[in-house]
Amino acid sequence: MSLQELENIAKVFPKSEKMPILFLGHGSPMNAIEENRFTKGFRDIAATLPRPNAILCISAHWYTRGTMVTAMEKPKTIHDFGGFPKALFDVQYPAPGSPSLASTAKDLMSPVPVTLDNSWGLDHGAWSVIKHLFPMADIPVVQLSIDYTKPPQWHYSLAASLAVLRERGILIIGSGNIIHNLGLADFQAMNRPNYGYDWAIEARETFNRLLLNGDHQSLLLFNQLGISAKLAIPTPDHYLPLLYVFGLKKEKEQLSLFNDELLAGSLSMTSVKIS
Repeated sequence: MSLQELENIAKVFPKSEKMPILFLGHGSPMNAIEENRFTKGFRDIAATLPRPNAILCISAHWYTRGTMVTAMEKPKTIHDFGGFPKALFDVQYPAPGSPSLASTAKDLMSPVPVTLDNSWGLDHGAWSVIKHLFPMADIPVVQLSIDYTKPPQWHYSLAASLAVLRERGILIIGSGNIIHNLGLADFQAMNRPNYGYDWAIEARETFNRLLLNGDHQSLLLFNQLGISAKLAIPTPDHYLPLLYVFGLKKEKEQLSLFNDELLAGSLSMTSVKIS
């Protein structure tokens, strides 16, 4: 990064306390309106965070060709799901956007071409969890899309280009689920505590060990971790936000897990804080 780029960032976001990084297992959209152990976990982790100047969220639900970042003043609340009660569709999360953060992120990710987007908003991967962290919706939120044409290493490396934002009071959040196989989910068992199939239990143990050991390489090569990992990650969309968070982790930073439970046999709510 050039001196000029640093000066430009400093004009918009003065240097502040270094922000932690979060990966949030967002689970069902119903977590937005339900009171349960997972929403309590989100609130509890929020109590440990400094107040951010803004939030940059990488959600599994904005999966695009090319890289985009929301740049509008007032992002809409996107209800990108179906079959849920009206009460969920009535939820609005009217957090402001931040065109200045969007522009700064675009500059930091250069030479990767980044589109400043004015049509998306906040999808449920973002607002359904951020609303528990900051219920007043008074902190600007910007979303960064996931380019589905790129390999895992590319996303991990792109995240590193955004590291300076942490020192400017920007909270970076990845939102997805490490284990996410909806095709095999037992939705009748959604309320059964910590329920996972044998392969999901094995996958959770494997990924938790790699996370706690800081094994970046194995996390990047998740397709080589055996059949349980392949069942856990049939498509990479919900896993890639974790790689953005790990791409921002510094060597001596501490990692902790929370909401670390299996759900409906083939899903996990495991969430990560790095600081």
